[in-house]
Order: sequence, then structure tokens, then C-alpha cells
Amino acid sequence: MNRDLRDKGAHRNDGLAVASKRHDSIRRPTLLSPSGIRKGLSFIGRPHFLRALIQHRVAAASEHLDAIRFCSANTLIDAGANKGQFSLAFRKVRPRARIIAFEPLPDAADTYERVFAGDRLTNLVRVALGSAGGTAHFHVADREDSSSLLQPGRGQERAFGVRPASRINVSVKRLDECVDVESLARPIFLKVDVQGGEIGVFDGCTSLSQVDFIYVELSFVELYDNQPLFQEVYDYLVNRGFTVAGMYNQVTTAQFGPTQVDVLFKRTNTEGTKSDQDIAHKNFPAG
Repeated sequence: MNRDLRDKGAHRNDGLAVASKRHDSIRRPTLLSPSGIRKGLSFIGRPHFLRALIQHRVAAASEHLDAIRFCSANTLIDAGANKGQFSLAFRKVRPRARIIAFEPLPDAADTYERVFAGDRLTNLVRVALGSAGGTAHFHVADREDSSSLLQPGRGQERAFGVRPASRINVSVKRLDECVDVESLARPIFLKVDVQGGEIGVFDGCTSLSQVDFIYVELSFVELYDNQPLFQEVYDYLVNRGFTVAGMYNQVTTAQFGPTQVDVLFKRTNTEGTKSDQDIAHKNFPAG
């Protein structure tokens, strides 16, 4: 969800607004790139966010602000947090909310911790989330935010030019092992950007019924070996009481046409929320 893409406007799809973007390159945003400048300008007057951009070269993912504002969540579970791009955007909108982030890549996790140093409402757990605990091979891509527990397929290289760079062993845990979801202040916003491992994250959370919103990057074509595609994940979540609330940031590639999209799911029977003071803090495991 952190790609430097060129806007191509918006269109309607089945009554839902879909921001459509054409993929021409996947260069990382830099301070002087159009994407970097736009993101920097959007956070003028907010020293923490400018410091993250200037000192750590991490820009808040402002393309997700509309989805974040819609949810007004008191807790963010950021699965696949990378360097904190999404967490920063969430923090801009919800300055007093709790953030629990998960990132297995050591360098990305180091950067995340530097960006959020001093933020007492943010915890980072250095693990990958899955359906079962253990140790697994993690495929590191030459563009690290495309790294995955799944083997990158030919579609990833054809669409985005991303190739495998190395493989490391990482700790994998169920979300249930890391946090008591039922103790968190609601609404709870679960953001999932795990490159094909989405259903594993959901299967690892027996308290998924307590989650109010799920924001997940889904693919229409196979980019990783055996990854679940849009329809499979959609069916999974609908069968568990969620409905689509919106779609954002559609990526279109020359090779496949519509390729990826960020989908916001909302629980159909969202219950009342706890206040910020009701958040139950617990000890989080070291990564």
C-alpha cells in the first residue's frame, strides 16, 4: 500500500467510490518526488510528522486518510507495519488512539521504533502474523515492502518489476498470542498489508468478531504463489459478518489491468465503543 503511483482520477464501481491509480513505476517516494512533496505539505505544522520525513525518510501514507477518518477508531492493529507509514497517517487523525504494530523485517522495524520513539500509545511487535506460531522463511524482495511469507510469483515481477533478494527466518505468531483483542478500546481498526498472508492473519484471531473495521490490500491477480485473491478474501470476511464500506487506491498495470485495491470492510453489527480510559494495557512480547 506504499507505492509511488500517479493519480488517474476516480470512477464508480457498484456504487462504491474507487480511487484509481495507474502504475508506471514503483520508485520509492523521495523528499523531492511529487509524492514526497505532497505528503510533506499535508503535514506542515506537525513537527512529529515532519521529523519522521526529514530524519527518517518515512512519509505518512496520506492516501489512506479518508479511510482512517471514516472509522474514527480508538485502536489500530497495524499488521505489516513496515516503517510506520500507515501508523503515522493514523496518528495524525487519531492522536490519542492506541497503536499495536507488527513487522518482522529487522531494518523496517528498527526504523519504525525510531519514528515512534517517545509515543507511549504505540507498541511494535517484531513478528509476522499467521494462523499458527513458529518460525518460517520470509522472502525479502528488492523492494522490501513487497516482502512476504509467500514466495513471490512471476506476476509480481511482470506487474511491478519486483524480484526476490534474499530469504530470512522470522518468528510467526497468532494475533491472539500477542494481544487480547477483547480488552482493546473500540472501535478497533485492523489494517492488513501482508502480501498474500491475509487469511492467515484472520485465522490467527479468534476474536475477529470484536474487530469493527478491516482495511486490507487485495489482489485481483496472483502476485505470490498460492495467495488468496480478492474474491476469496471477500467471501471469507462476508461469511464472518463484514460488509464492504469502501474501496481506495486501485492500482492498474499494463500487464494485468486492475491489479490491486485497498478495501475497507465494516462489521455489520458494530457494538458500542469503550472510552480511551478503558483501554486495558498488557505486556507485549518482544519481537
